[in-house]
Amino acid sequence: MKKRLTEPEFHEAIKGLDVGSQTLEIARGVLIDGKPQKEFAAALGLSRGAISQAVNRVWAAHGGGILPEGYVRVSAILPEHQAFIVKKWAEDARKKRQHKK
Repeated sequence: MKKRLTEPEFHEAIKGLDVGSQTLEIARGVLIDGKPQKEFAAALGLSRGAISQAVNRVWAAHGGGILPEGYVRVSAILPEHQAFIVKKWAEDARKKRQHKK
């Protein structure tokens, strides 16, 4: 599962986080825009490890590994039409959690 954040989640995660503008640019591109990390590595001349570390700093600040009570993380290989449905369910659940905040 790809790590993704909404714009409000990203802003909440970076509040008080002591990182540079380049780290924020990288994390925003990967977590919000869904750009591949290797794209940033090539464009900025940085190692993939450095890019991963930038993304993980913001992801960890968000609490990316912590699931809300009553939720479980799943990984599955499905036919395309079923995967589409599951992705819609995940998006609906994310929106419901966001409205509770």
